[in-house]
Amino acid sequence: MDLSDLKVFETVLRLGSISRAATQLCTAQSKVTTRIRVLARLSKLAADARAAARDDGVPRGTLLIGSLETTTALRLSPLLPRVANACPHVQLTITTGNTTRLLNYVLEYRLDGAFVAGPVDHPDLHQRPFFHEELVLVTAPSVRTKDLAAIGPLKMIVFQTGCSYRTRLETMLMEMGITLSEPQELGSLDAIISCVSAGLGVTLMPRGVIAAAARDGRVAAHALPPSRAAVKTVFVWRKDVYVSSAMTALFDLIESWP
Repeated sequence: MDLSDLKVFETVLRLGSISRAATQLCTAQSKVTTRIRVLARLSKLAADARAAARDDGVPRGTLLIGSLETTTALRLSPLLPRVANACPHVQLTITTGNTTRLLNYVLEYRLDGAFVAGPVDHPDLHQRPFFHEELVLVTAPSVRTKDLAAIGPLKMIVFQTGCSYRTRLETMLMEMGITLSEPQELGSLDAIISCVSAGLGVTLMPRGVIAAAARDGRVAAHALPPSRAAVKTVFVWRKDVYVSSAMTALFDLIESWP
């Protein structure tokens, strides 16, 4: 970092816009963005150094974790009371999102780490597998898998673009020769399950997430071949950040969870 980096930072703050700062500095917007990211990285490294110096092995401090909504509902929610009891000095915040968004947040130092659909291949990230899920095709109760092609243009009920399950579902249905209509994007699990139950389309979810709805007869869960069904949920974090005692404690609690 040099004085020119500080000048870039000051200009962005003063003008309130990277594009306006680039214009005033007579440089490309991408260069301004790169300089700001360098400063953010240095700020994060400085914070990590302070945290490492204070870390006495007792889990404490803020832990910003990202997670798929399905993983939060199925895996993390039952674990939260245990985390609170075992780590009373840790302030755990969970942000939900799709895999693409969460990976970007981790890379931008906005999250300490995130649970995403694996595998992940990125040179700046570590990954550690934690959960193994079985994906199932979810339809209205009256729909049989062999009937899907006869329905006509089939609608996928899915999260926004960037969801790995959405990508898997689209690929699978196209390989089955099924014609797809424009997908219906929704922002919550409950909304997706309700729309599928009403016969508006199909979705792909971990079996555990829709188990209650299937038992109640609101949806049907169709088993898939292992090559399509098996998916790992991995935890990713940047290689250049400090792994705190709080993070290590979270790992241990998850590993010991039944």
